[in-house]
Amino acid sequence: MDQLFSGQTVPGQTSPSWTFRHAFSAVLIALLIPMAACQAEPEGEAVTASAVAKTETSAQVQTDTPSIKTPSAPARKIDYQAGKHYIVLDNPVTTVDAKRVEVNEVFWYGCHHCFVFEPLVATWSESIADDTVLVKTPANWHVNMELHARAFYTAKALKVLDKVHEAIFEAMNVKKQKLDKEKTIEALFVKYGEVDPEKFRKTFNSFGVNSAVRQADSRQRAYQITGTPEMIVNGKYRITAAMAGGHLGMLAVVDHLVEKERVALQLAREEAAAEE
Repeated sequence: MDQLFSGQTVPGQTSPSWTFRHAFSAVLIALLIPMAACQAEPEGEAVTASAVAKTETSAQVQTDTPSIKTPSAPARKIDYQAGKHYIVLDNPVTTVDAKRVEVNEVFWYGCHHCFVFEPLVATWSESIADDTVLVKTPANWHVNMELHARAFYTAKALKVLDKVHEAIFEAMNVKKQKLDKEKTIEALFVKYGEVDPEKFRKTFNSFGVNSAVRQADSRQRAYQITGTPEMIVNGKYRITAAMAGGHLGMLAVVDHLVEKERVALQLAREEAAAEE
């Protein structure tokens, strides 16, 4: 399963772009779900969480088996309900832009389910409206995960996220590298991001990256994250694979909640305009 989704190449060749994975990810998942290590329970019921592979943490990871509909299958309208398909947070979390609907993907590079989910999210994000913004928050509840969160924000700061994001996923999920040392992460940035080693080290340990990691940790605590991947809509709603019925189910619930928030934002704008 890892190899089929990895885009792994033979030594000396460059890794294929995410575009190839986007185009075939849904088809591959539909064909290969029966071969996956984690499978849904009978009749599409949510699957129990599994321990994060080979880490010294008790945090749980949601399963990645989506419920796939064939193109010819009639659309079934679902009455999405709080507490059944998603969780309403007790205390809303501030978003990056109050004028837009925020969708926040909480992930970990070492999570296989996040690795499978990533191309689906990338494809989904290509069609979102201008009033919606996708952001990502690296999960952090283990010492190694803090290094990986730091790698994510270092890539953003150096503007090489598009070059190293997939490479980090593949290093951990295909090549089975732990990336538990700053030096090994540095080597990856040099190879795939063409980053100067000294510039990497300064950025990796900079005030800006330290601050971003702390803020991400604060957000995930406020979101009450229980595993990865999870999605947060507008700082109010948390969606898990177990509750949504799989990865595609998560994105369907996200779409429902984005529309719900879009209507609420439009109503608020109209009320504000009427008071002027």
